[in-house]
Amino acid sequence: MTAGPPAAARAGLIEDGGAAAASAEFFRSPAFLAAEGATHTLRIETDAGAELLAPLVVRPIGADPERDASSPYGFPGLAAPDGLLLDPAAIDFAATGLVSVFFRHRLGPPPLAGASPRNVVQIADPALPRKSRPSDRRQIRRNRERGYELELVPGADADAAQRAGFVDLYEQTMRRTDAARRYFFDPSYFDRVLSAERTWLALATDPRGELAAASIATVSDGYLHYYLSGSADARLSDSPMKNVVALLVDHAEELGLPLNLGGGISRGDALEEFKRGFANREQQWFTSEVVCDPAAYERLSAGREAGGFFPAYRAP
Repeated sequence: MTAGPPAAARAGLIEDGGAAAASAEFFRSPAFLAAEGATHTLRIETDAGAELLAPLVVRPIGADPERDASSPYGFPGLAAPDGLLLDPAAIDFAATGLVSVFFRHRLGPPPLAGASPRNVVQIADPALPRKSRPSDRRQIRRNRERGYELELVPGADADAAQRAGFVDLYEQTMRRTDAARRYFFDPSYFDRVLSAERTWLALATDPRGELAAASIATVSDGYLHYYLSGSADARLSDSPMKNVVALLVDHAEELGLPLNLGGGISRGDALEEFKRGFANREQQWFTSEVVCDPAAYERLSAGREAGGFFPAYRAP
């Protein structure tokens, strides 16, 4: 057997719920990591003395003793020195005992070489001229004239009725889009998320005072993120989410931060097109799919038709 390149870094796992990687940034905040069920921190030390930290959700692989891991949802990434670019093949993962790791990177250049381009996300950047379609402006103005009202509530100040209303609209939207079960969360998930610093509920109420659209927004890693949202089935024809997004664009301008609107489910779909109406630039988002134990990965994946799914042994 030919030996591979010498390791330039070594990885280890800390069973701490992600605490070693926790920070004031939302996607690595203690509240968010608890909501997402983070179990460990991955710690990578390079021979040059650099340290990379990432919260992970570590899971058993079926009935086998092996385990794998993935980043929590969103944009948690690896906390790493600016400008660092590390080859995953040069990291010794043996001490982690993991078969594979799926990393969701922060927006910006990833610290791992060979990262995979995923969604292109839509950005409303206050440093650039503001963009909105005439049709969107007309709809937003029409809703205001009809009596729609907007409110931006700090997450910790959102009352029980506002939180319950958001959960209802979010679940209506998930059912309407036939979302996978993993996108349905217990109400306690939203309570934890909204307890984090610099989170808000953006709310649009209809002329009868009933909640018509809502979104959770949060600050993390230099962006205001349009995180989770929902619209009432009965108010879809009014497109009240356009008013909510316009409110968040205003809020991003006040904060002096670009607003990450996210992307679509697939490139060029209706969701991406909706967000493109408010965005004035795009940004590529990356993930990394790392095989830590090639022999175990090959054994577990044998005979699976995975397509591009990672890890292959978890393919539907």
